[in-house]
Amino acid sequence: MFARVMGPYLAIIAATAALRPNDMRAMLSAFESDPLWSWVTGAFILLFGLVVIALHPYWRGAAAIIVSGLGWLVALKGLFLVAGSHTYFSMANSAVDAMGWWRAGAAVEVLIGLYLAYVGWNPARTRPMSQRATSAPDLPRTA
Repeated sequence: MFARVMGPYLAIIAATAALRPNDMRAMLSAFESDPLWSWVTGAFILLFGLVVIALHPYWRGAAAIIVSGLGWLVALKGLFLVAGSHTYFSMANSAVDAMGWWRAGAAVEVLIGLYLAYVGWNPARTRPMSQRATSAPDLPRTA
């Protein structure tokens, strides 16, 4: 379920960030100028990351590893915004200034997002199981 949400979100946000690098610089500067915004945003980002960590403790399979890893990264991002926004903004400004790496990173994020969207929304292929002729139908159990 997390892949269904995180996949399209990651693909859309990374693609738009890569296509609008000048806007990202301006938004980052405006965001950095008001500590209230970084604290409130960090609190919500931290909450979302902790929800993913708590509800998705799975580390088997590529998609599960990506979702769990993203949960931890999102929680760390929220923690940095709440507790150490100066460090976060320093790293973010360095990333935006390195345009080639910025776009390469965004392209990787888009691919990861598309993969998660595919895995999340593609129905799992299961083999049909034959039932024995004498098996009882599924009936609700009473206490």
